[in-house]
Amino acid sequence: MRRRTTLALCAILAAGLIVAGQAPAQADSKTKRQLISPFFFGHSELSGALPKVERRLPRVPLVAHLGPKQTVGRHGGTLSLLVGRERDTRLMVVYGYARLVRYDDSFQLVPDILENFEVKEGRIFTLHLRPGHRWSDGHPFTAGDFKYYWEDVAHNPELTPGGLPKAFLVDGKPPLFEVLSPTTVRYTWDKPNPHFLPALAGAAPRFIFRPAHYLKRFHVKYAKPQMLKTAAAELRLQNWAALHSLKDNPYRFDNPDLPTLQPWRNTTHGPAQRFIFLRNPYFHRIDPEGRQLPYIDRVILRVSSPSLIAAKSMSGESDLQARSLEFNQYTFLKEGEKRQPYDVRLWKTARGAHLALYPNLNVADPAWRKLFLDVRFRRALSLGINRHEINQVLYFGLGTEGNNSVLPQSRLYEQSQRFRWAEFDPKRANRLLDEMGLTKRNGRGLRLLPDGRPLEIIVESSGEHTEQTDILELVHDSWLELGIKLYSKPGQREVLRKRVVSGQTMMSIWSGLAAGIATADISPAELAPTNPYQFHWPRWGDWYRTGGRAGDPPSLPAAKTLLKLYHDWETATSHAERDKAWRQMLEIHADEVLTFGLIAAIPQPVVVSRRLRNVPEEAIYSWDPGAYFGVYNMDLFWVTRGRKN
Repeated sequence: MRRRTTLALCAILAAGLIVAGQAPAQADSKTKRQLISPFFFGHSELSGALPKVERRLPRVPLVAHLGPKQTVGRHGGTLSLLVGRERDTRLMVVYGYARLVRYDDSFQLVPDILENFEVKEGRIFTLHLRPGHRWSDGHPFTAGDFKYYWEDVAHNPELTPGGLPKAFLVDGKPPLFEVLSPTTVRYTWDKPNPHFLPALAGAAPRFIFRPAHYLKRFHVKYAKPQMLKTAAAELRLQNWAALHSLKDNPYRFDNPDLPTLQPWRNTTHGPAQRFIFLRNPYFHRIDPEGRQLPYIDRVILRVSSPSLIAAKSMSGESDLQARSLEFNQYTFLKEGEKRQPYDVRLWKTARGAHLALYPNLNVADPAWRKLFLDVRFRRALSLGINRHEINQVLYFGLGTEGNNSVLPQSRLYEQSQRFRWAEFDPKRANRLLDEMGLTKRNGRGLRLLPDGRPLEIIVESSGEHTEQTDILELVHDSWLELGIKLYSKPGQREVLRKRVVSGQTMMSIWSGLAAGIATADISPAELAPTNPYQFHWPRWGDWYRTGGRAGDPPSLPAAKTLLKLYHDWETATSHAERDKAWRQMLEIHADEVLTFGLIAAIPQPVVVSRRLRNVPEEAIYSWDPGAYFGVYNMDLFWVTRGRKN
């Protein structure tokens, strides 16, 4: 059997690859035997309910790349996972991670559902589909599905009342959309659009296509209005648009009738406490020996209270679990290894800072605003934080200390930027504060503002994690050495956001840079004042987002420069130009200390059944880019034996 498989694979290679890493247009007869999944024996392929597997695959399927220590697996088995809410059916879109283009394990953009793509001048995107690719119900996936989305969904004001998504707009203008052939579409903007491909590759992607053959029956342009009205009324919906929207949500993944391109398809209508996903018989990927993926036949999501997921994982109810598990549960989960057949792995999280402090540069109080706008004050506060103590006391020394910046896994990483003004040096911090003229103190030893008020900083939080309170207690102790008193004020997430935007909050604690493993092709919008929910400059962000209709223009020269560099990134026509903009923005952040990173790369516990193979021992646990398990090809995970559920 091994010899026949090898000969078959050689025949594939001899036929010639169209794109590096992809399979040929035709596979020989011996390879076809290797592609068939036993899941379909006896009731599908043999009974004629499904075409033979060679007709279910695209003419040029994608040969999946095996990562380090991953091996060719076998078909079959069930994978059980725990989720905290019914709407977490969307996690199967995240974990399955089938995208037009996707990030590979080095976080570079590569074709996936697409056979290939071409980008010219950063503004002309030509997308080539795989001939013969089909939806999960067997219907051809073609350029017509892109046309339906563009003309009948995105441009229909009843279905998309907010207008085109941001990824489609450059200076407020949409692209020219063209269907060049049944398997080729093109989007052309007047100027570069660097947001387009990352939006397609995201953990929560921009779906720019729809299964037109299914959804047209719910669209007023194609179906009889009275029939749609009756169908909407039966479901107590207001009109045809509400009916269409209910049926059409590929990310929510809660309509089992909606055809998909993901490796598994939902078969359960909600409400339910148990959702069953079965392998997609038309999935476009194969393994290096020609077996159609995914390996695993069935994935079961069981809904449970988030507070119980750690305990249920410890009792062996999940085969693969990271969702709702936190680092402080690690020892508890490790104890369970003695009684259940699982291992607990620690993956590095990918934010620039697990938690960071955000001085509000737009705080309403003019005396405090003046202090926060002085770089010496920001540097002094950062130098007064004992990050090593935080790491040792709360994270057993397993975290990464330093600024709120990209991590060593990023190609943009510069060690000097990570640690600039981030070492614990209270003597230097005190000198900076003295240099600013903050030399007067009260009877408690607290420094005084020019107006006589003590330097008392209130740090507000969302009140969702005791971890934040623990960290702030440590910062409180080290800032007292500077003559500054810290008070912690927990609240609610939405209340916190409103207080920050209104300027009532002096400082807040929140998670750090989302793009901790950024590449030059990922947007650096977080590094410039582009959004009112950036807690260190909300009014500047509101000014940018509204085009000057709200908020205030930036007054800090560094912020103005960051906006210019962000514009340079958006208008760049090459990777090198985008790389340059990113690096300059990171340099400004390191020197200006606009936020105070506390600790990063906090390990994420991942419970992995010992019967599950091809799950990395060490990895990056990242939402975007990465899609958590997605970037490691969950369709390549396989089980050593099946299990009844």
